[in-house]
Amino acid sequence: MINVSIVGGSGYTGGELLRLLLFHESCEIKQVTSERFAGKAVHKAHPNLRGASSLKFCNLTELQPCDVLFLCLPHGQTAQRFDDFSALAPRIIDLSADFRLSDPDTYAKWYAQPHPNPGLLDRFVYGVPEINRAAIQDATHVACAGCNATASTLALAPLANRNLISSVVIDVKAGSSEAGNAATEGSHHPERSGAVRSYRPTRHRHVAEISQSLGDFPVYFSATSIEMVRGILATCHIFLNESHLEKEIWGIYREDYANEPFIRIVKERSGIHRFPEPKLLSGTNFCDIGFEIDSGTNRLVVISAIDNLMKGAAGQAVQCFNLMHGLNESTGLTFTGLHPI
Repeated sequence: MINVSIVGGSGYTGGELLRLLLFHESCEIKQVTSERFAGKAVHKAHPNLRGASSLKFCNLTELQPCDVLFLCLPHGQTAQRFDDFSALAPRIIDLSADFRLSDPDTYAKWYAQPHPNPGLLDRFVYGVPEINRAAIQDATHVACAGCNATASTLALAPLANRNLISSVVIDVKAGSSEAGNAATEGSHHPERSGAVRSYRPTRHRHVAEISQSLGDFPVYFSATSIEMVRGILATCHIFLNESHLEKEIWGIYREDYANEPFIRIVKERSGIHRFPEPKLLSGTNFCDIGFEIDSGTNRLVVISAIDNLMKGAAGQAVQCFNLMHGLNESTGLTFTGLHPI
């Protein structure tokens, strides 16, 4: 068995990691940290896990050595405490933004401050299995991608790989869990309920990840919070270098994604589920992708949906964990979702 521990386990992402790893056939959870809940049972923060585990949260100072550390700390803290974590585990999977960008100047541009530990950037592999599988398999340190970047990158990658994109406008609609479980003015129920709130119309940090992964074409990105707890819907208005027939687009996505265990092409001729729908993906590690050509133009609309806490965070981390240890990539991730929900 592979011994794992979770640092920062009381948040939504930490809770999803707990849920997945408790039932993972090849690992055993040794410790889960939370400064706020130290000494309390994990179900105090994650009531869905009541009866599933006798684990209790511990303080960071109580962490013992293990095989793999999953880090779910706020942005900036992993880089500052990296030496302590590295001394405890030979393999680290980080779910923060600290090591997603490989260039310190790019980090400084998008995060408005110097990277706190730039010497470590080249140690981490960017954790999107569908575009970086071989590197993840050989990695000891993985930086999981941002949720919006994951949905967008997977939607665009087959076209970007063929240099077909002139520019793209990405409109992301996101659920409230993307902001984490810390209460804020914006999450206060009277302010949040029923809202369709543009929270990042320009300069979203995940643009840097998309460009790093796919190349240097213009990416225009906007994000909006909507009345949904889990889920991301990325509508990508792609302006191609030249027009293409629908069967050509089908062929491109099938060629790249036919054997991917967690990508499904969703494009039906009729019914209410003709295109990807985040609601159907709650709790799953799938990324559903659909498209439609704007006839007579060079615009292709590609639609991508994920659960931000799963394929956009904890599920992707477990997928990377499986690859790093030579396990079946789908181990612990086969839940298909619920309908209706």
